[in-house]
Amino acid sequence: MSAIADITARIAARDAHVAVIGLGYVGLPLALAAHKCGFRVTGFDTDPAKITTLAAGTSYINYIDTAAISELAASPRFRGTSTVSDLGAADIIVICVPTPLDRHREPDMRHVVDTSHSVASILAPGRLVVLESTTWPGTTDELVRPILESNGLVSGEDFLLAYSPERDDPGNTIHHLGTVPKIVGGNQDLARAAAAAFYESFIPAGTVVVPDTKTAEAVKLTENIFRSVNIALVNELKVVFDAMDISIWDVIEAASTKPFGYMPFWPGPGLGGHCIPIDPFYLAWKAREFGVPTRFIELAGEINTSMPHHIVSRLASEVDRRFRRGLNGAAILIVGMAYKKNVDDSRESPGLTLMALLESRGAAVSFFDPFIGTIPATRAHAGLAGRKSLAWTEVTNGVHDAALIVTDHDGINYDALVASVPLVVDTRNATRDVRHHRERIVLA
Repeated sequence: MSAIADITARIAARDAHVAVIGLGYVGLPLALAAHKCGFRVTGFDTDPAKITTLAAGTSYINYIDTAAISELAASPRFRGTSTVSDLGAADIIVICVPTPLDRHREPDMRHVVDTSHSVASILAPGRLVVLESTTWPGTTDELVRPILESNGLVSGEDFLLAYSPERDDPGNTIHHLGTVPKIVGGNQDLARAAAAAFYESFIPAGTVVVPDTKTAEAVKLTENIFRSVNIALVNELKVVFDAMDISIWDVIEAASTKPFGYMPFWPGPGLGGHCIPIDPFYLAWKAREFGVPTRFIELAGEINTSMPHHIVSRLASEVDRRFRRGLNGAAILIVGMAYKKNVDDSRESPGLTLMALLESRGAAVSFFDPFIGTIPATRAHAGLAGRKSLAWTEVTNGVHDAALIVTDHDGINYDALVASVPLVVDTRNATRDVRHHRERIVLA
């Protein structure tokens, strides 16, 4: 049996050694799942703080149970490391590194490129390498493969190469790694079969195998472009219906009763997270190579990007109308800095943009978020790094002129919030059940 053919037998016997590169919101759950089903797992991250935290048996992601991390840390089948050479014994190497946009809104592939060079330095015959990072169609074959082959090995002959996009929804307790079918693409039959066998060993929902890596890459982009375009549509409808004194929330709830031909999407203050604000532009960028316009993608991006500006204008007009003053000097509270409810993730959060916009107009801005204690360093909003969340007693002490609900976390006492602040601009319909002081609430 050849070295690369042997990998499927080792997967079936749970004798394969798995390396997961990038222990963030995608890589850590993957490492947990692979370990739980019996594989030996080495988790790699360039951030030594993550490795130290894992070794202590502590979770640095709020929705991942510390008990599961403690079990992982205590297992002889797991090792965390920041040393590339520790990955040399791995049979399966899964790459889960970030793929952000640069300041020109073009793909920033530094993490993928650097990681591919690291993998090439330790790659041996008979290995399976899987890229999970969201990216443009062609990345695995056109960018990653040549780097891996720079050490003299040949994909399909000496090692296997596949692409399987993450389909994670942080904090979702219903749809998670085990319940969502895994897309698998490879450019050879054996690569597809080996990658599918690996994921099927710990994902009960199974795999959906597509012909090649570029098809798998396109699947992931299509899923997020679908969401981006539909969110842009309801954001635009929100502005139109608001001018007509119609609640977009009432409209969507009523439309959702139709059992066919309609799927509800909800408006908000702008897009956030690691996927929807970023991924569509990977396809738009790649499409330019073929001279093909991507008008829906670009228009959706424009609408969603404009939402924080619309929210600030709406807040300013309400402050002016109700209090006969401008935003300059106004005490504004942002409620929610995470990009979505009930997670400790502020990547690309519209809350960051809103804070920057409000402060540029002279407002005194503070924030409250039970999941985000401190704003982390970001490239787009470096000046906000280190800002601390208020305590709840500081939220309800009556010192704020207005509150802006950006993230509708569960567990927040919205009744108390509305009772404490004379104006609450709600971008998530989080106050729908508040019965008192309704005149203070503006849905935006």
